[in-house]
Amino acid sequence: MSEHPEHGFSERDVQREVTELEGKSATAARLFDIRRIIGGLFVIYGVIVTVTGLTDDDAAIDKAQGVNINLWTGVGMLLLGLFFLAWLKLRPTAPPPPHTVPEAEDRPRPTTE
Repeated sequence: MSEHPEHGFSERDVQREVTELEGKSATAARLFDIRRIIGGLFVIYGVIVTVTGLTDDDAAIDKAQGVNINLWTGVGMLLLGLFFLAWLKLRPTAPPPPHTVPEAEDRPRPTTE
């Protein structure tokens, strides 16, 4: 195992650190999947607009020519948000392919002549 004299880290230490960072990166990518963000926002706003539609008075419904637009828009937003969240659950982000690195002992060592 070769040591880097200026840093004191072996190649194995560096490789282990890189592997840990790759794992954290994959976790962050799954956490901030755009489907989760869009689905969550649509569900939240869908609930708000649906509740508004359920509590609308006759004047607000008359303004929309007799259609309870808040109720229907809220239900549509809820359905779209639930679709995105179901899509995320049914088709999760694929994990990155395994990164294979040969062991330090198996690699040819450079000659210092």
